[in-house]
Amino acid sequence: MDHPSNGSRDRYRLYVDESGDHAYRALDDPAHRYLALLGVWFRQEDHYVRFVDELEALKRQIFGPRPDKPVILHRSDIIGRKGPFGLLSDVKAKRDFDQGLLDVIGHAVFVLAAVIIDKREHVQRYAKPSHPYHYCLAALLDRYSGWLNYYGAVGDVMAEARGKKEDRLLEAEYTRIYAEGTLQFPAGHHQRALTSREIKMRPKAANIAGLQLADILAYPVKQMLLFERGRIPDPGDVYGKHLYRAIENRFNMNYGTGRVRGYGQIWLP
Repeated sequence: MDHPSNGSRDRYRLYVDESGDHAYRALDDPAHRYLALLGVWFRQEDHYVRFVDELEALKRQIFGPRPDKPVILHRSDIIGRKGPFGLLSDVKAKRDFDQGLLDVIGHAVFVLAAVIIDKREHVQRYAKPSHPYHYCLAALLDRYSGWLNYYGAVGDVMAEARGKKEDRLLEAEYTRIYAEGTLQFPAGHHQRALTSREIKMRPKAANIAGLQLADILAYPVKQMLLFERGRIPDPGDVYGKHLYRAIENRFNMNYGTGRVRGYGQIWLP
């Protein structure tokens, strides 16, 4: 990872997506028990521009030119062969797309952090359980701001719009964290690092490459971390496992000790 040197003011952006739901229901089912919030952050001036260019080149190679109707990567659409992804029913097209995506992601320069909350344990431990998405967001922003402060960089945050009510609540929670801090860090920790007191929300149709990457990675990263922790069986030789192997060296870490747990992989009760 080509990190900035202390004292620089390189600008980064954190792109956020989730896997799982925020409801406290069916918590004996692993599909509902665990919520993962995944964030990837890029240096905007160069690393992100290169990633966008390479991702768009892959889309053009596989799906052809679509200037007025861009192909937007969404994991459920890809799996369901919806819209332009119907092309992936062709064996060669699917092979080329799968390998091309691995190459683009493997070549990209970014930092990754995943926060996983065990909602069943959380609701058993606390009389007034937190909103799990917002609880995970606070942990993610703690690490992102910490990384920016360590390297003397600054950044902002973007998430995919999910609906008027959800977006309004998320915007309010982000602004609260910016103004008041979290249980772990005071407000100054975030205000030194973040360039805006408001989170940026963009719809899927905006074709934001960073949000597409977060969408593609959120589920396989969650599944692999749950498997490594013994919470679910081995998923087998699935494509998500190959994606995970392509990015497992991108996790945020303590760069003095190399420790990832608590930095790039955060588990919440």
